[in-house]
Amino acid sequence: MSRDICIHAWPCTYYLEPERRWVAGQLSLTLLSLRFMTDSTGEILVSFPLSSIVEIKKETSHFIFSSITILEKGHAKHWFSSLRPSRNVVFSIIEHFWRELLLSQPGAVADVSGPRTRGKELTGLMAGSQKRLEDTARVLHHQGQQLDSVMRGLDKMESDLEVADRLLTELESPAWWPFSSKLWKTPPETKPREGVSVTSCEPFGKESILIKIPAIISHRTESHVKPGRLTVLVSGLEIHDSSSLLMHRFEREDVDDIKVYSPYEISIRQRFIGKPDMAYRLISAKMPEVIPILEVQFSKKMELSEDALVLRSTRTSSPAEKSSSVWHAASGLMGRTLHPEPPIVDQEGTALHLQTSLPALSEADTQELTQILRRMKGLALEAESELERQDEALDGVAAAVDRATLTIDKHNRRMKRLT
Repeated sequence: MSRDICIHAWPCTYYLEPERRWVAGQLSLTLLSLRFMTDSTGEILVSFPLSSIVEIKKETSHFIFSSITILEKGHAKHWFSSLRPSRNVVFSIIEHFWRELLLSQPGAVADVSGPRTRGKELTGLMAGSQKRLEDTARVLHHQGQQLDSVMRGLDKMESDLEVADRLLTELESPAWWPFSSKLWKTPPETKPREGVSVTSCEPFGKESILIKIPAIISHRTESHVKPGRLTVLVSGLEIHDSSSLLMHRFEREDVDDIKVYSPYEISIRQRFIGKPDMAYRLISAKMPEVIPILEVQFSKKMELSEDALVLRSTRTSSPAEKSSSVWHAASGLMGRTLHPEPPIVDQEGTALHLQTSLPALSEADTQELTQILRRMKGLALEAESELERQDEALDGVAAAVDRATLTIDKHNRRMKRLT
C-alpha cells in the first residue's frame, strides 16, 4: 500500500519523440516507479519501474535547456526538461531512490512484481511490528544505561559530601583545642564505593547510535539540496553531508518540532528568538524505519501534515487496534491452517467448500510467523524486566537525591556559622 504513495511531484516538460514536441505535465515519483502525466488531458504518457532504469544523466537539449535523461532497459531514452524548483533537486531525489532500490535485497523487487499472498502480507506486517518492538527495546536499554550513569554520579556526590563533612568538622574544632581531631586523627583515604567506577562519570551510552540512514538534505530552502546522512542518537540527532562532515547537531531537548510530510519526508526545526530558526528537510527511502524511533523519542514534538493524516486515515484506525487485529488474525489464520475446518455436506452428499475455510497460510508462512511471535514474546519479557529494573533504579535515584539535598542543607548551615 505504501509503495503507491507519491513521494514527490515536479512540474516539467517531456519530449514526445513520435510527435517531436515538448509536452507540459508533472513528473511523479513513487517508491518503485516514475510516471509523467500531462496537464491538458491528465493522460499518463510514461510510466516505468525504477528497477528498469539503466542510467540517469544530466544533459542539455539543443545545447540550451538543462534536462534529465533516463535510459531504460531496451534502450528507451526519456527526456525531461524545465524542471522545477531545479534540475539538481529532481536529479538528486530520483537518483537517491533508484540507488537505494538497487542496494536493497535482490529479492525485494521480484517479490513486489509477483502476487502477494495473504500469508506474505501477514508475515510482513508481523516483521514490521517486531522491528518496531526492537527499536523500542533499544531505546529502553539506552535509557537504563543513562539511569545507571546518574546513579554512579550520585554515589560519587555522596562520597564527596562525606569528605566535606570531615573538613567542616576540622574547621569547627580550633587548632589549639586539646581534643582537636588534628592532633590525633588523620583523614582516612576515600575508598570508592562498591560498584562505582573511579575513572569517569560521563553518561555511559549517551552517544550510542540508534539508526543511521542516507538522505537528501535541504536547509531552509528546497531549491538547494545535497546528499547526506541522518543519524539518530540517544542524546539527539546529527546531520552529515556526503563527506561525513557534521552539518548540524540537534540536542534532544533543543528539538522543537518534527513535521512528517509523508512516510519518506520529514523536517526538523529548532526555534530561536531574534534570529532565523534552524530547520532541515530530509527525504529518504529508509525514512519509514526512522519515524517509529522518532515517535518514541519525540512523541510530544511530532506533527503530521494534512497529507500524512490522510495517509494514516486510509490505514487501520489506530496502531493499537492494528496490532491487536494482527494478533487475532495471526492466531486465527494459524489455527485454521493447523486445524482446517471440515467441509460442509448438503443433503445429496456433495461437499460445499467455503472460501473462508481454505487454509490461508502455507507451512513455511506458519513456521515463520511462529518464530516471529516467539521473538516478540522474548522481547516483551525482556522489556518488562528492564522496566522493573528501571523502576527500582528510579526509587534509588529519588532516595539518593533526598539524602544529598539534606546533607547539602546541613553543610550550608554549618558553613554559615563558621563565617
